[in-house]
Amino acid sequence: MKKFYSRLRRPKVFIPVVLGIGMLTWFWFSLPLTLFKAPTSFVVEADNGELLSASIASDGQWRFPANDSVPEKFAKCITVYEDNRFFYHPGFDPLAMARAISQNLNAKRVVSGGSTLTMQVIRLSRNRPRTIWQKIIELIVALRLEMTFSKKEILTLYAGNAPFGTNVIGLEAAAWRYFGRSADKLSWGETATLAVLPNSPSLVHPGRNRNSLLAKRNRLLDRLQTEKVIDPVTCRLARLEPIPDKPLPLPQLAPHLLSRFKADYKKQPEGVTLIKSTVKLALQQNVSSLLQRYHQTLKANGINNAAALVLDVETGNALAYVGNINEPNNPEMESYVDMIPSLRSPGSTLKPLLYASMLTDGLILPNTLIPDIPTQIGGYTPQNFDLGYDGAIPASKALSRSLNIPAVKMLQQYKYERFHQQLKKLGMTTLVKPADFYGLSLILGGCETSMWELSGIYASMARTLNHFDQNNRQYDQADYHAPKYILKTLEKSEHSKSPSSVIDYGSLWFTFQAMQEVMRPGEEGLWEQFSSSQKIGWKTGTSFGFRDGWAIGSTSKYVVCVWVGNADGEGRPGLTGIETAAPILFDIFDLLPRSDWFKSPVDRLMRIEVCRQSGFRAGKNCPDKDTTFVQIPGVKSPVCPYHQLVHLDKTGTFQVTSDCESPENMLHKSWFVLPPSMEYYYKLRHRDYESLPAFKTSCLINQDDYRPMELIYPKNNAKVYIPVEIDGSRGKMILNAAHRNSEAKIFWHLDNQYIATTTDYHELALSPPDGKHTITLIDDKGNRLVQVFEVLDKKR
Repeated sequence: MKKFYSRLRRPKVFIPVVLGIGMLTWFWFSLPLTLFKAPTSFVVEADNGELLSASIASDGQWRFPANDSVPEKFAKCITVYEDNRFFYHPGFDPLAMARAISQNLNAKRVVSGGSTLTMQVIRLSRNRPRTIWQKIIELIVALRLEMTFSKKEILTLYAGNAPFGTNVIGLEAAAWRYFGRSADKLSWGETATLAVLPNSPSLVHPGRNRNSLLAKRNRLLDRLQTEKVIDPVTCRLARLEPIPDKPLPLPQLAPHLLSRFKADYKKQPEGVTLIKSTVKLALQQNVSSLLQRYHQTLKANGINNAAALVLDVETGNALAYVGNINEPNNPEMESYVDMIPSLRSPGSTLKPLLYASMLTDGLILPNTLIPDIPTQIGGYTPQNFDLGYDGAIPASKALSRSLNIPAVKMLQQYKYERFHQQLKKLGMTTLVKPADFYGLSLILGGCETSMWELSGIYASMARTLNHFDQNNRQYDQADYHAPKYILKTLEKSEHSKSPSSVIDYGSLWFTFQAMQEVMRPGEEGLWEQFSSSQKIGWKTGTSFGFRDGWAIGSTSKYVVCVWVGNADGEGRPGLTGIETAAPILFDIFDLLPRSDWFKSPVDRLMRIEVCRQSGFRAGKNCPDKDTTFVQIPGVKSPVCPYHQLVHLDKTGTFQVTSDCESPENMLHKSWFVLPPSMEYYYKLRHRDYESLPAFKTSCLINQDDYRPMELIYPKNNAKVYIPVEIDGSRGKMILNAAHRNSEAKIFWHLDNQYIATTTDYHELALSPPDGKHTITLIDDKGNRLVQVFEVLDKKR
């Protein structure tokens, strides 16, 4: 051992060893960790691999990210043309180099390079001037490349980075630019054309060198036939194929999805700039064409933009992603704006979520009566779209008719703070302000959300309902998730199960049932008579100022969301969800395969007695009871408050008390009684409603128990703002009261001063000064009602 170390110290031995180790080290590290660092194009493919959209790379080149493999035709063509012994040499071909040297010496100029495909990969990655020294380095590094990469991988590197003329880099980009389809779908003639281009990329210039390119292509085809890669017939047919002319424009079938992918990639730059999306190519094209067709009509009314999103319920995958109409040559249309992630007012599309949430908390049953009367809450005065009132309406009907006042009344009961948190649990991330900022207007579109998130919530609800029989009476928390647009293998894994969820199975079922009862636009309900019409649970929405028209619908398999409006937020007359977005929604559903309606989760429901007239849980005074299925939390819902036991005289004509009638002469009858303000409007739409009989004149009445009239507007302690008219004069407020006796007179007093008498319709226009006031109502029987309100100072 000592002799070995002593010999190693000798200069004649030490220096060669060090040089050898240094050369081996240089050789091993001569291959960069990343061969190609040039920017690549952003590319979005459909779920079947077809190109949807692509953008040019930041350096101005069409350079697609390299594929994992090279089409067999191109592999045959390029190896026959460039490197016939590619699969056998170690990175350089001595025979080819010897031939090249001989040819160059005879011609006294460079006529052949003798480079292998492996050496060309190194040359393309280094991008250095072609000198003898550089060629020697390429040879050495090519040997190193062959030690790490397989022949298939080296061929893939070459195909992905070779120049193909003009600003086209890589086989896949060239196939689309010159032939309008992917490389694996090219013919032998087309593939041979591309195989000869990297050797002379200038041959593809339009109108130049056409004959030279054709001759090179045909010589390659002849060689392929000679080497029995193709048969003579194939060769003859391939020679007849034309060579490409000028480059073709790439498909732009999903430009907004491409923009979204680019934005998401910049936030988190991981992986390659090519994705296989979840989008169905044919559906994407059909939905885009559909929007363009409707756009021709909509833009006549100054409505310039529309978007549509189709989701698969089970996976949450986006099957069609059309972020806007396609008019890139008209900047006024702002068609470049992707409206799917844009934040807009959702209008009434959140009402089903409130309905489902109240069912889940047991606050209502599916058909519980909800007040629908003129309402003012802390200066907030909601209005129904038709400006009418029902007095009281079943919750399911209020949802299907999209009435605003019942929705506000429901939110007032549920509490907007709780609904604010509920929306976040469902997946809405756009509620960045505290609950007090939105208040009760939250249910009428007083917030902002996106088509992406709203569709994801509806799909999550549908997905959860579909799984009611898979989770053993529990809930899979993973059923609530955002939509996806990147195709990934669906991995089945065990998720945590919970005995409860943000919305229970029964409540989801009744919510979708209420939504599918909405009358479709223009069909007046007749669609239900046709067996070919599938059930769709759907909802429309219109934002304040007619700025946004929404329609969102769901079946057990698909969710479709449509938005119509202007990207700049300009409102237009007639821009409502029912008129603009709903027709598009149903046309899109017609493009989709028919899907069945949701299965009823019968074993997740309970049978209870429900009051037929009020929809509440039946109490002891309800005469007409129906035994029906309700959601499980419904068993704790309130008992009917509108049925009370009424004591009548023996003729049944008057109400009596023990002060004026002996108990043995009384008739005791259950009576459906609504508060005066609700009764006033309810009986206008329900002619069978029976008002309470009047009290016998000889009976003493407890005013706390008997309230024959009610001030509908303003409510007690209300704060009222009276606007100034156009001519500058002070405006007026309309006072409105209701009385159980339609023939009663009401004497009105403001601040203890008599002002007017009304009969039949108890409305009065007044213009009281700023400050607090007392309003007193006295009917012709002496019943009195006293309330206070405040008129706000217009300067405030």
